[in-house]
Amino acid sequence: MILDKVIGFFSSDMSIDLGTANTLVLVKGKGIIINEPSVVAVQRNRYGKQNILAVGKEAKNMVGKTPGDIEAIRPMRDGVIADFDMTEKMIRYFIEKAHRRKSFLRPRIIICVPYGLTQVERKAVRESAMSAGARQVFLIEEPMAAAIGAGLPVREPQGSLVVDIGGGTTEIGVVSLGGLVISKSIRVAGDKIDMAIVDYVKKKYNLLIGERTGEEIKIAIGTAVPMDEPISMMVKGRDQVSGLLSRIELTSEDVRDAIKEPLKEIADALKDVLEVMPPDLAGDIVENGIVLTGGGALIRGFDKYLSDIVKLPVFVADEPLLAVAKGTGKALEEIELLQQLSNE
Repeated sequence: MILDKVIGFFSSDMSIDLGTANTLVLVKGKGIIINEPSVVAVQRNRYGKQNILAVGKEAKNMVGKTPGDIEAIRPMRDGVIADFDMTEKMIRYFIEKAHRRKSFLRPRIIICVPYGLTQVERKAVRESAMSAGARQVFLIEEPMAAAIGAGLPVREPQGSLVVDIGGGTTEIGVVSLGGLVISKSIRVAGDKIDMAIVDYVKKKYNLLIGERTGEEIKIAIGTAVPMDEPISMMVKGRDQVSGLLSRIELTSEDVRDAIKEPLKEIADALKDVLEVMPPDLAGDIVENGIVLTGGGALIRGFDKYLSDIVKLPVFVADEPLLAVAKGTGKALEEIELLQQLSNE
Protein backbone atom coordinates (compact mmCIF):
# COMPACT_ATOMS: atom_id res chain seq x y z
CA MET A 1 0.00 0.00 0.00
CA ILE A 2 2.77 2.43 1.01
CA LEU A 3 4.83 1.31 -1.97
CA ASP A 4 1.84 2.01 -4.21
CA LYS A 5 1.60 5.55 -2.81
CA VAL A 6 5.32 6.13 -3.41
CA ILE A 7 5.07 4.82 -6.98
CA GLY A 8 1.91 6.91 -7.49
CA PHE A 9 3.85 10.01 -6.45
CA PHE A 10 6.37 9.51 -9.26
CA SER A 11 4.13 8.29 -12.08
CA SER A 12 1.62 10.47 -13.92
CA ASP A 13 -1.78 8.92 -13.23
CA MET A 14 -4.13 9.69 -16.07
CA SER A 15 -7.73 9.38 -17.07
CA ILE A 16 -8.93 8.66 -20.59
CA ASP A 17 -12.34 9.46 -22.03
CA LEU A 18 -12.25 6.92 -24.84
CA GLY A 19 -14.97 8.23 -27.08
CA THR A 20 -16.27 7.12 -30.46
CA ALA A 21 -15.61 10.59 -31.91
CA ASN A 22 -12.93 12.09 -29.64
CA THR A 23 -10.44 10.83 -27.07
CA LEU A 24 -9.51 13.12 -24.18
CA VAL A 25 -6.59 12.46 -21.86
CA LEU A 26 -6.32 14.17 -18.52
CA VAL A 27 -3.16 13.92 -16.38
CA LYS A 28 -3.38 14.36 -12.61
CA GLY A 29 -2.33 17.87 -11.65
CA LYS A 30 -2.16 19.11 -15.26
CA GLY A 31 -5.74 18.91 -16.51
CA ILE A 32 -6.77 17.95 -20.04
CA ILE A 33 -3.65 17.72 -22.15
CA ILE A 34 -4.95 15.79 -25.17
CA ASN A 35 -8.25 16.32 -26.96
CA GLU A 36 -8.11 14.65 -30.36
CA PRO A 37 -10.41 12.69 -32.71
CA SER A 38 -10.42 8.90 -32.27
CA VAL A 39 -9.02 8.18 -35.72
CA VAL A 40 -5.94 6.23 -36.83
CA ALA A 41 -4.48 6.45 -40.35
CA VAL A 42 -2.62 3.32 -41.47
CA GLN A 43 -0.69 2.44 -44.59
CA ARG A 44 -0.78 -1.15 -45.73
CA ASN A 45 2.14 -2.47 -47.72
CA ARG A 46 1.71 -5.18 -50.35
CA TYR A 47 2.38 -7.90 -47.76
CA GLY A 48 -0.55 -6.70 -45.65
CA LYS A 49 1.66 -5.22 -42.91
CA GLN A 50 0.24 -2.10 -41.31
CA ASN A 51 2.27 1.01 -40.71
CA ILE A 52 0.70 3.80 -38.61
CA LEU A 53 0.96 7.17 -40.35
CA ALA A 54 -1.02 9.45 -38.07
CA VAL A 55 -3.30 9.47 -35.03
CA GLY A 56 -5.86 12.05 -33.92
CA LYS A 57 -6.40 15.40 -35.70
CA GLU A 58 -3.92 14.63 -38.47
CA ALA A 59 -5.63 11.29 -39.19
CA LYS A 60 -9.14 12.83 -39.14
CA ASN A 61 -8.15 15.28 -41.87
CA MET A 62 -7.44 12.23 -44.05
CA VAL A 63 -10.93 10.67 -43.65
CA GLY A 64 -12.53 10.18 -47.06
CA LYS A 65 -9.49 11.58 -48.87
CA THR A 66 -7.00 8.71 -48.78
CA PRO A 67 -5.32 6.89 -51.69
CA GLY A 68 -5.76 3.13 -52.05
CA ASP A 69 -2.99 1.96 -49.73
CA ILE A 70 -3.85 4.33 -46.88
CA GLU A 71 -6.92 3.88 -44.69
CA ALA A 72 -8.31 6.18 -41.99
CA ILE A 73 -9.84 3.91 -39.34
CA ARG A 74 -12.17 4.81 -36.49
CA PRO A 75 -11.42 1.96 -34.07
CA MET A 76 -14.39 2.79 -31.80
CA ARG A 77 -17.91 2.31 -33.14
CA ASP A 78 -21.14 2.86 -31.18
CA GLY A 79 -19.16 3.33 -27.98
CA VAL A 80 -17.43 -0.06 -28.19
CA ILE A 81 -14.11 -1.27 -29.55
CA ALA A 82 -14.64 -2.34 -33.17
CA ASP A 83 -10.95 -2.80 -33.96
CA PHE A 84 -9.06 -4.11 -30.94
CA ASP A 85 -5.59 -3.88 -32.48
CA MET A 86 -6.03 -0.26 -33.61
CA THR A 87 -7.58 0.81 -30.29
CA GLU A 88 -4.59 -0.56 -28.45
CA LYS A 89 -2.22 1.31 -30.78
CA MET A 90 -4.25 4.51 -30.36
CA ILE A 91 -4.31 4.24 -26.54
CA ARG A 92 -0.55 3.54 -26.55
CA TYR A 93 0.06 6.62 -28.73
CA PHE A 94 -1.97 8.84 -26.39
CA ILE A 95 -0.36 7.37 -23.24
CA GLU A 96 3.13 7.91 -24.63
CA LYS A 97 2.26 11.43 -25.76
CA ALA A 98 0.90 12.28 -22.30
CA HIS A 99 3.49 10.35 -20.29
CA ARG A 100 6.41 12.03 -21.99
CA ARG A 101 9.07 10.35 -19.87
CA LYS A 102 9.38 6.86 -21.30
CA SER A 103 9.94 5.95 -17.67
CA PHE A 104 9.93 2.56 -16.01
CA LEU A 105 7.03 3.73 -13.85
CA ARG A 106 3.83 2.89 -15.61
CA PRO A 107 0.77 5.10 -14.97
CA ARG A 108 -2.46 4.14 -13.27
CA ILE A 109 -5.25 4.77 -15.72
CA ILE A 110 -8.96 5.28 -15.35
CA ILE A 111 -10.99 4.78 -18.52
CA CYS A 112 -14.51 5.88 -19.12
CA VAL A 113 -16.78 3.28 -20.76
CA PRO A 114 -20.44 3.39 -21.89
CA TYR A 115 -22.99 1.94 -19.51
CA GLY A 116 -24.13 -1.54 -20.45
CA LEU A 117 -20.84 -2.75 -21.92
CA THR A 118 -20.66 -6.54 -21.75
CA GLN A 119 -17.96 -8.25 -19.65
CA VAL A 120 -16.15 -9.18 -22.86
CA GLU A 121 -16.13 -5.56 -24.07
CA ARG A 122 -14.97 -4.31 -20.65
CA LYS A 123 -12.16 -6.87 -20.70
CA ALA A 124 -11.15 -5.67 -24.17
CA VAL A 125 -10.85 -2.06 -22.95
CA ARG A 126 -8.90 -3.11 -19.86
CA GLU A 127 -6.54 -5.35 -21.81
CA SER A 128 -5.86 -2.77 -24.50
CA ALA A 129 -4.85 -0.25 -21.79
CA MET A 130 -2.71 -2.81 -19.93
CA SER A 131 -0.88 -3.83 -23.09
CA ALA A 132 -0.46 -0.15 -23.97
CA GLY A 133 1.53 0.32 -20.76
CA ALA A 134 -0.79 0.88 -17.79
CA ARG A 135 0.10 -0.31 -14.28
CA GLN A 136 -3.47 -0.52 -13.07
CA VAL A 137 -6.71 0.10 -14.95
CA PHE A 138 -10.01 1.27 -13.48
CA LEU A 139 -13.23 1.59 -15.45
CA ILE A 140 -15.88 4.19 -14.69
CA GLU A 141 -19.28 4.36 -16.38
CA GLU A 142 -20.00 7.32 -18.60
CA PRO A 143 -23.23 8.63 -17.01
CA MET A 144 -21.44 8.69 -13.64
CA ALA A 145 -18.41 10.52 -15.04
CA ALA A 146 -20.68 12.98 -16.89
CA ALA A 147 -22.61 13.71 -13.67
CA ILE A 148 -19.38 14.33 -11.70
CA GLY A 149 -17.97 16.50 -14.50
CA ALA A 150 -21.18 18.55 -14.76
CA GLY A 151 -20.77 19.40 -11.07
CA LEU A 152 -23.84 17.48 -9.85
CA PRO A 153 -23.94 16.44 -6.18
CA VAL A 154 -23.36 12.73 -6.87
CA ARG A 155 -22.62 11.72 -3.27
CA GLU A 156 -25.72 13.36 -1.78
CA PRO A 157 -28.94 11.41 -1.15
CA GLN A 158 -30.67 13.29 -3.94
CA GLY A 159 -31.35 12.28 -7.52
CA SER A 160 -29.63 13.92 -10.48
CA LEU A 161 -30.46 13.04 -14.08
CA VAL A 162 -27.80 13.40 -16.73
CA VAL A 163 -28.09 12.80 -20.49
CA ASP A 164 -24.72 12.41 -22.22
CA ILE A 165 -25.01 12.54 -26.02
CA GLY A 166 -21.67 11.37 -27.39
CA GLY A 167 -20.54 10.22 -30.82
CA GLY A 168 -21.58 6.57 -30.68
CA THR A 169 -23.92 6.31 -27.70
CA THR A 170 -26.35 8.39 -25.69
CA GLU A 171 -26.11 7.60 -21.99
CA ILE A 172 -28.91 8.45 -19.60
CA GLY A 173 -28.25 8.01 -15.90
CA VAL A 174 -29.93 8.81 -12.60
CA VAL A 175 -27.25 9.28 -9.96
CA SER A 176 -27.70 9.26 -6.19
CA LEU A 177 -25.41 8.45 -3.23
CA GLY A 178 -22.36 7.88 -5.40
CA GLY A 179 -23.96 5.25 -7.64
CA LEU A 180 -26.17 4.81 -10.69
CA VAL A 181 -29.79 4.11 -9.72
CA ILE A 182 -31.13 3.78 -13.25
CA SER A 183 -29.18 3.80 -16.46
CA LYS A 184 -29.89 3.40 -20.13
CA SER A 185 -27.56 3.43 -23.10
CA ILE A 186 -28.74 3.68 -26.70
CA ARG A 187 -26.63 3.55 -29.82
CA VAL A 188 -28.15 6.70 -31.28
CA ALA A 189 -25.96 9.78 -30.95
CA GLY A 190 -23.74 12.14 -32.97
CA ASP A 191 -22.78 9.60 -35.66
CA LYS A 192 -26.41 8.63 -36.35
CA ILE A 193 -27.35 12.32 -36.52
CA ASP A 194 -24.55 12.91 -39.08
CA MET A 195 -25.74 9.94 -41.16
CA ALA A 196 -29.35 11.19 -41.02
CA ILE A 197 -28.15 14.48 -42.59
CA VAL A 198 -26.18 12.59 -45.28
CA ASP A 199 -29.24 10.45 -46.15
CA TYR A 200 -31.59 13.46 -46.19
CA VAL A 201 -29.38 15.44 -48.59
CA LYS A 202 -29.12 12.34 -50.80
CA LYS A 203 -32.91 11.79 -50.86
CA LYS A 204 -34.08 15.37 -51.17
CA TYR A 205 -31.36 16.93 -53.32
CA ASN A 206 -29.80 13.87 -55.01
CA LEU A 207 -26.45 15.05 -53.69
CA LEU A 208 -23.87 12.65 -52.30
CA ILE A 209 -21.88 14.00 -49.37
CA GLY A 210 -19.52 12.31 -46.91
CA GLU A 211 -19.98 11.68 -43.21
CA ARG A 212 -17.48 14.42 -42.42
CA THR A 213 -19.53 16.98 -44.36
CA GLY A 214 -22.62 15.74 -42.50
CA GLU A 215 -20.89 16.55 -39.22
CA GLU A 216 -19.84 20.01 -40.47
CA ILE A 217 -23.46 20.76 -41.46
CA LYS A 218 -24.72 19.63 -38.03
CA ILE A 219 -22.24 21.92 -36.24
CA ALA A 220 -22.79 24.91 -38.54
CA ILE A 221 -26.59 24.99 -38.94
CA GLY A 222 -28.03 22.06 -36.94
CA THR A 223 -31.09 22.88 -34.84
CA ALA A 224 -33.70 20.85 -32.93
CA VAL A 225 -36.40 23.56 -32.87
CA PRO A 226 -37.55 26.07 -35.53
CA MET A 227 -35.35 29.17 -35.49
CA ASP A 228 -36.70 32.73 -35.64
CA GLU A 229 -34.27 33.47 -38.45
CA PRO A 230 -33.24 30.30 -40.29
CA ILE A 231 -29.56 30.10 -41.23
CA SER A 232 -28.10 28.40 -44.28
CA MET A 233 -24.83 27.20 -45.78
CA MET A 234 -23.49 26.04 -49.14
CA VAL A 235 -22.94 22.29 -49.34
CA LYS A 236 -20.71 20.77 -52.00
CA GLY A 237 -20.91 17.18 -53.21
CA ARG A 238 -21.55 14.92 -56.20
CA ASP A 239 -24.86 14.95 -58.03
CA GLN A 240 -26.36 11.45 -58.04
CA VAL A 241 -28.16 11.91 -61.35
CA SER A 242 -25.62 13.65 -63.57
CA GLY A 243 -22.55 12.37 -61.72
CA LEU A 244 -21.11 15.91 -61.83
CA LEU A 245 -19.87 17.91 -58.87
CA SER A 246 -22.46 20.31 -57.61
CA ARG A 247 -23.43 22.59 -54.73
CA ILE A 248 -26.72 23.38 -53.00
CA GLU A 249 -27.90 25.76 -50.30
CA LEU A 250 -29.05 23.90 -47.19
CA THR A 251 -31.09 25.67 -44.49
CA SER A 252 -31.39 24.99 -40.76
CA GLU A 253 -35.02 23.92 -41.42
CA ASP A 254 -33.72 21.20 -43.76
CA VAL A 255 -31.37 19.98 -41.04
CA ARG A 256 -34.14 20.05 -38.41
CA ASP A 257 -36.25 17.89 -40.70
CA ALA A 258 -33.28 15.56 -41.33
CA ILE A 259 -32.38 14.93 -37.69
CA LYS A 260 -35.85 14.68 -36.17
CA GLU A 261 -35.83 10.85 -36.10
CA PRO A 262 -32.59 10.33 -34.10
CA LEU A 263 -33.59 13.19 -31.75
CA LYS A 264 -36.97 11.54 -31.18
CA GLU A 265 -35.22 8.25 -30.30
CA ILE A 266 -33.12 10.07 -27.68
CA ALA A 267 -36.27 11.73 -26.28
CA ASP A 268 -38.05 8.34 -26.16
CA ALA A 269 -35.13 6.79 -24.25
CA LEU A 270 -35.31 9.66 -21.75
CA LYS A 271 -39.06 9.05 -21.34
CA ASP A 272 -38.37 5.34 -20.69
CA VAL A 273 -36.00 6.26 -17.85
CA LEU A 274 -38.48 8.75 -16.35
CA GLU A 275 -41.23 6.10 -16.41
CA VAL A 276 -39.29 3.70 -14.14
CA MET A 277 -38.03 6.36 -11.74
CA PRO A 278 -38.65 5.72 -8.01
CA PRO A 279 -41.16 8.35 -6.77
CA ASP A 280 -38.81 9.95 -4.21
CA LEU A 281 -36.10 10.47 -6.80
CA ALA A 282 -38.69 11.76 -9.27
CA GLY A 283 -39.37 14.65 -6.86
CA ASP A 284 -35.68 15.61 -6.95
CA ILE A 285 -35.60 15.57 -10.75
CA VAL A 286 -38.72 17.75 -10.99
CA GLU A 287 -36.97 20.25 -8.72
CA ASN A 288 -33.42 20.09 -10.16
CA GLY A 289 -34.15 19.33 -13.81
CA ILE A 290 -32.12 17.38 -16.35
CA VAL A 291 -28.53 18.15 -17.35
CA LEU A 292 -27.24 17.60 -20.91
CA THR A 293 -23.58 16.83 -21.61
CA GLY A 294 -21.57 15.59 -24.61
CA GLY A 295 -21.29 17.02 -28.11
CA GLY A 296 -24.97 16.45 -28.88
CA ALA A 297 -25.88 18.97 -26.16
CA LEU A 298 -24.48 21.69 -28.45
CA ILE A 299 -27.22 21.21 -31.09
CA ARG A 300 -29.18 24.47 -31.07
CA GLY A 301 -32.39 24.31 -29.06
CA PHE A 302 -31.96 20.65 -28.05
CA ASP A 303 -32.56 21.56 -24.39
CA LYS A 304 -35.83 23.31 -25.30
CA TYR A 305 -36.84 20.39 -27.57
CA LEU A 306 -36.44 17.86 -24.72
CA SER A 307 -38.02 20.20 -22.19
CA ASP A 308 -41.16 20.52 -24.35
CA ILE A 309 -41.45 16.71 -24.59
CA VAL A 310 -40.80 15.68 -20.97
CA LYS A 311 -42.23 18.88 -19.38
CA LEU A 312 -39.22 19.31 -17.09
CA PRO A 313 -36.48 21.95 -16.96
CA VAL A 314 -33.45 20.94 -19.10
CA PHE A 315 -30.04 22.60 -18.84
CA VAL A 316 -26.83 22.30 -20.84
CA ALA A 317 -23.74 21.75 -18.67
CA ASP A 318 -20.79 24.18 -18.85
CA GLU A 319 -18.37 22.91 -21.51
CA PRO A 320 -20.51 19.84 -22.30
CA LEU A 321 -17.79 18.30 -24.51
CA LEU A 322 -15.39 18.13 -21.56
CA ALA A 323 -17.83 16.99 -18.85
CA VAL A 324 -17.00 13.27 -19.03
CA ALA A 325 -13.23 13.89 -19.11
CA LYS A 326 -13.47 16.31 -16.18
CA GLY A 327 -15.56 13.83 -14.17
CA THR A 328 -13.08 11.05 -14.86
CA GLY A 329 -10.30 13.41 -13.74
CA LYS A 330 -12.08 14.21 -10.47
CA ALA A 331 -12.50 10.50 -9.79
CA LEU A 332 -8.75 10.12 -10.41
CA GLU A 333 -8.01 12.57 -7.60
CA GLU A 334 -10.03 10.54 -5.13
CA ILE A 335 -8.80 6.99 -5.40
CA GLU A 336 -11.21 5.65 -2.75
CA LEU A 337 -14.14 7.16 -4.68
CA LEU A 338 -12.65 5.61 -7.77
CA GLN A 339 -12.52 2.15 -6.26
CA GLN A 340 -16.14 2.53 -5.20
CA LEU A 341 -17.20 3.64 -8.70
CA SER A 342 -15.18 1.25 -10.79
CA ASN A 343 -17.06 -1.79 -9.43
CA GLU A 344 -13.84 -3.77 -9.20
